[in-house]
Amino acid sequence: MDRNSQDSQGYKLESQIREAYGRLVYTYTCHNKIVQRLLTQNNNLKVMQIVLSALTTGSFLTSIITHEKAVSIIGAIISVTLLILNAYTKNFDLVETAQSHQKAADALWVIREDYVSLLTDFEILEMKDIMTRRDELQNRTAEVYAQSPRTDGKSYKAAQKALKNDEEQTFSEKEIDFMLPNSIRRSNRTIK
Repeated sequence: MDRNSQDSQGYKLESQIREAYGRLVYTYTCHNKIVQRLLTQNNNLKVMQIVLSALTTGSFLTSIITHEKAVSIIGAIISVTLLILNAYTKNFDLVETAQSHQKAADALWVIREDYVSLLTDFEILEMKDIMTRRDELQNRTAEVYAQSPRTDGKSYKAAQKALKNDEEQTFSEKEIDFMLPNSIRRSNRTIK
């Protein structure tokens, strides 16, 4: 039976591998989206801390110079807000969490590339070799998942948009050719 027939074991095996690849790409992209989100949040919090520190200091100095009670109250409110923000950032290390997600994404990237290689070699490999490589990839993926922080719905929606609408993980032939040196561009080959 032909491997490309939808009833063949080869077709079913390839479909399973393609499905696993798709899930892995989504998870990889989710981790990258979380990293971006956490680092943006961290940067915003740092800016807020700087602004609130400046306002606290400014209101303190103004209250000393002017002896205005209203300025002292505003300064106290800003100071309490800064204290809450500092306590939040102390308890939630966004950079460390982002690094954990980045580590997971880096590990998944290697596996993703191995899936692409397996799908590329699919036609020339024996079924037993394909199944062995599939099982090995599934085990490696499970290990990464077990050691990684979980993704969330927000990152999934961002990944879905990036993959479906923005085509973040794909390139056209022309884009790939543009990135390659002239000597290996497909557009420079003569078709025989």
